[in-house]
This record gives sequence, C-alpha cells and structure tokens, in this order.
Amino acid sequence: MQGGRIWGTLFFVFMSFAALSTLIAVFENIVSYWIDVHKWSRKKAVVINIVVIILLSMPCILGFNLLSGFQPLGPGTGVLDLEDFIVSSTLLPLGSLVFLLFCCSKKGWGWKAFTTEADTGKGIKFPSWARTYVTYVLPILVIVVFVMGYWNIFAPLLAS
Repeated sequence: MQGGRIWGTLFFVFMSFAALSTLIAVFENIVSYWIDVHKWSRKKAVVINIVVIILLSMPCILGFNLLSGFQPLGPGTGVLDLEDFIVSSTLLPLGSLVFLLFCCSKKGWGWKAFTTEADTGKGIKFPSWARTYVTYVLPILVIVVFVMGYWNIFAPLLAS
C-alpha cells in the first residue's frame, strides 16, 4: 500500500484521540457525581478518582507479568478472565435487573414516570403493550443470563 506507514501512523493517532475523548467523557460523569451529590470540589473529585482508578487498574496492568501465575477460575485462566467474569456475568446482568425493577416498580421510579420520561420529545412513543414484557419477561431473561454466566464458569470446575 502506498504510504502504508503514514496511514498506519495516522490510524493509531486518530484511535488515540478517540480513546482519550471517550475516557474524558466517562471520567467526567464520575467526577460530576461526586461534585453534585457529595459537594466535593472538582480538584478533590479528580484527584481521588484518579487514585481509585489507578488502584483498580493494577490487577489488569499486572495480569500478564507479576500475576501471570494467578489462575482464579481454573487452569488456563488469568486476571483478565476474572475481570471479564465479574463485569460480564455479574455487574451487567445485576445492573440491568436493578434498572428494570427501578423503572417498573412502585418503590422505584414507577412505570408512569418512566414512560412519561421515555415519551418526551418527538418520535416513536414507548408502546403500552411493553409493560408486561419489561416488568415480567425481561427480568426473567436477565436472571437466566446471570445464572448461565455462573453456570458456564463453575459447572466445568465442579465436574472435574
């Protein structure tokens, strides 16, 4: 390819900008939470969250060198497998379940408030038939996904 090194370099430079802008956007949400809810100064929120993020990143950073012998989910697994399991099989399904229950239950936001918010603005409105689906079917599906995530990891370990 003509100019392959230039195009390759530009690709990675642009990917770096995309990653950095995404990181800033995500970090701003975390910082804003501490500023708005706990009335921290921006400087305090940034410094504390940078320290926490660095500490929480250490297992991932050390996963292929100092912690390479650590096999938390059985032979052939590593720290990144454990982190993937925690996020994909635990945090995402449980977060989805909490969100569903919050939007649908009277003790949470409630269905009426949820649909009012979802239907603001122009465009397609949230269908009224979906209440049964969102209230009963989706939580069951999320629980199945949660259980299957644990089953897929721990059933082979129990069988051996």
